[in-house]
This record gives sequence, structure tokens and C-alpha cells, in this order.
Amino acid sequence: MTKKSKIDFERRPMWAEVSLGALKHNLEAIRSYVNPKDEKRAVPRKVLCIVKGNGYGHGGPQVAKALEKFGADWFGVTCTEEGIAVRKAGVKKPVLILTGFVAGEEKHLLKHNLTPVIHRCEQLADLSRAAAKYAKRKTISFHLKIDSGMNRLGIAPESVECFANELAKHKQLKLGGVFTHFASSGVFLDSAVGRQTLEQEGRFYAALERLKKLGVDPGIVHLANSAAIASRPETWGDMVRPGAILYGYHPGYDPIELREESERKLPLKPVMSLRTRIISLRNVPAGRGVGYDSQFVTARPSKIAVLAAGYGDGVHRSLGDKGSVLVRSKLAPIVGIVSMDVTMVDVTEVPDVAIGDAVTFYGTDGDEVLLANRVARRIGTVTSDLLCAVSARVPRFYVS
Repeated sequence: MTKKSKIDFERRPMWAEVSLGALKHNLEAIRSYVNPKDEKRAVPRKVLCIVKGNGYGHGGPQVAKALEKFGADWFGVTCTEEGIAVRKAGVKKPVLILTGFVAGEEKHLLKHNLTPVIHRCEQLADLSRAAAKYAKRKTISFHLKIDSGMNRLGIAPESVECFANELAKHKQLKLGGVFTHFASSGVFLDSAVGRQTLEQEGRFYAALERLKKLGVDPGIVHLANSAAIASRPETWGDMVRPGAILYGYHPGYDPIELREESERKLPLKPVMSLRTRIISLRNVPAGRGVGYDSQFVTARPSKIAVLAAGYGDGVHRSLGDKGSVLVRSKLAPIVGIVSMDVTMVDVTEVPDVAIGDAVTFYGTDGDEVLLANRVARRIGTVTSDLLCAVSARVPRFYVS
């Protein structure tokens, strides 16, 4: 990005560019990857696009609308409120409410044709009562979550018989799918953590077989999150659930060679570029503190740029004295403590730097790319943490 940007607006110069072209590329790459040409399946695997957390910071309703146009089969959100926002954007495809529902939400689930998740047997009765009162449809479809070992949400495998017996009492309810969630699908070391996914697979498929023997059709079976999509074909089931990889980033894998292999087999494009502008330049003598608490002290005469972005916008506070940005396609270090509304950068080594220059926290700048996953690793967090941190006051621009 140079001083002149294609994006022009009269407001504080902090924005996120969301590349719909990159989003489409990633969806198509994932769909092709989980439907290899040499595999004979009567029905291709579906792709459920995770758009929770405001679409990992990209704008949930907006990216869902684009992904529907690009051929997404399903969408996954955290809660009813997120599902309603996706529906109000005009999305017609099925929307799965991943963490289920709480008492009082059932009416809104049915009104907006959202697919609930059952993770406790007693929720069947709640949903059935709501269906009888509010639903005009003869049957209400839901998905069942099985806790295969993460010990978070889902019925225990030993509760399958209880579930089947309870479901038989509610004729208006139809089981549309069964799924689980992996705790550590990107870890392949010979350790307890590395073996956990194999143990979860075993528990899940055993529970699934018991359901079938009880005469319950499981519907769509889905297990694979981003890491499992990239590295564990045996978990692909009937549908996969890409999250981080949909937005251009492989999650962390262990060992590191697995990440490199996955990036080669499933090449992705980063979807978001987070940008701001330089609003001040200051020549600071050697030995002077910069920012709060003088955490950074200049070791030489330095040119310090002040950026119109801080942790109130989603610039991770941990990046102070650790991160870098792209200025005129050149890396420049973040110095001092990141403030709520501004960030300081040492641009001494950037030729011709000027007030108004565009600055990229992560994303593309001309031929240069600063990947969010590398930024995240630098400060010991995950890519999703950075992406989801982009706040509501940052406008999103959707570009081709």
C-alpha cells in the first residue's frame, strides 16, 4: 500500500480489507481437498462454513452472504443472535447453532429457521414444546453433539440409549446430524495429547454405531475442524467444518513439519488485511522514552511514526516491542506499549516515509505479505485471537 489508497473515506483512518476473491479461493480449495477425484462417493462431502465470532472478525453476515454465493452448503454460528444476523443478511442455506440454545430462545430459532444443537437430553422436551407451540412445519430438524472427550458440551457416549428413548417421545423432532469436536486434532506427537484425537474418534464412532443399532438414523455425520480437515482424512465424514482455514490460515500443528506439509497440500490465501495510516512523525533523540511508562527507549536518533490504531481497534497489546508492520512494503518494528487508540512504530529505516502513508498490521502490501499466523506465533497466541479481536469500530471493506 502506498500513500494513496483505493479506499477513500472521511473518518478515522483505520480499516480492514476483506478479499472476497481469497475467500472464494479458500472455499473451493477446501471443497476440492475433501472430495478427492480418486475417491468414489455417491454424494460429495458438504462444507459447513464457520462464521461465528463475527466471521472470525471478517464480518459474519457479510462473509456468509458471499460464501453462500460461492456455494457453501451450511453455516455455523455460536448462538441464536448470530444466526439471526446471518438470516437478516439474506442467507437461505442451513445455519447450525453450535452451542445450542437456552430457555426462551426456541421461538426465535424456529421463526428464523435456524438448526439447533442438542447437547443435553432434556433439551429435546424444550424443543418439542416450542415446536408444538410455534412451528408450522411438521418436523423440526436438529443436530446432536456427542462429547467424545473434550468434556465441554455434548451428551456422553453412555447416554446414547437415553437420548434414543427420549427422541422417540417427540415425533415432531427429527435428528438431522450427529457431530463432535476435537480438542487437539493438530497434534501428532506420541503423547497423551497426540493420542487424544484417535481416542475421541473411537468413542464417537462407537456411540454412532449404538445409535444406529437403536434404529436412529444419524443423518449428516461431521467431525473435522480446520486441523482435522488438513491432516486427518479419516475424520472427514459427510461434512467438514472449516474455521481458520476458511480465512486463509492453517492452525498450529505439532510437529512443525506437519504444518509445512499441510500448507503445501492445501494452499490458502489470507482474506483480511488490517490497515491504518500514519498520523504523526516525530524525530526522537537517543535515550528518550516512547509511550506509556517509557517501556521503549531509543538507542539512537529515531523517526517514530504514530499510527491511528490501538488495542481498542484490535491491535493486540502484546505486540508492543515484539511485532512489526509493513510501511511502504518494508517491515518496521512496533515500539513501546500499544495504546487504546494509537500505536508507535520505528520508521527510521523506511525511505521517504510520510504522514498519511498506509500501514499494514497483517495482510498484503504490494508484493509483500505479513501473515497473521506468524504475528500470532510471535506473541504466543493463535491466529483466531488476532482476527476476532478486530473491533466493531473498524470498518470492513469487501473487495474483489
